[in-house]
Amino acid sequence: MSRVKIIFGLFVWLALCFGAAALGSFFSPGEWYAGLNKPAWNPPGWVFGPVWTVLYTMMAVAAWLVWKRGGFGAQSVPLKLFLVQLSLNAAWSPVFFGLRRPDLAFVVILLLCLAIVATLASFRSVSRPASWLLAPYLAWVSFATLLNAVLWRMNA
Repeated sequence: MSRVKIIFGLFVWLALCFGAAALGSFFSPGEWYAGLNKPAWNPPGWVFGPVWTVLYTMMAVAAWLVWKRGGFGAQSVPLKLFLVQLSLNAAWSPVFFGLRRPDLAFVVILLLCLAIVATLASFRSVSRPASWLLAPYLAWVSFATLLNAVLWRMNA
């Protein structure tokens, strides 16, 4: 693989990940979310932007590391799993904030957690650094899953 193709590949993975983020940004928390009952451990709003920026960057680099090992031809299963989890990630905000359905969003985020675990496991066999780059993402989404569940229960 040429150096130009490798660098272009990184930009493509960054664009895909931040594209998913951009989709979610169309569905901001707004007044509805502000009016929900929240647990005392709910993070302040300013935390989410920096955390997700770091996580999306790490996700893109992880996918890129796997992609560098033969592209989609050689790594179709791990990269398809990555795209599945990225799609679920992009779907959560429209469901939670757009539809205002914490119950359905909880289903989406549970599926997202499972997809991240599957992606992390498949990445591990290709690139251990790639799998480790997904570990903080899994931790954050696991926390978000608990928060989603609590918000749903507190506001049902």
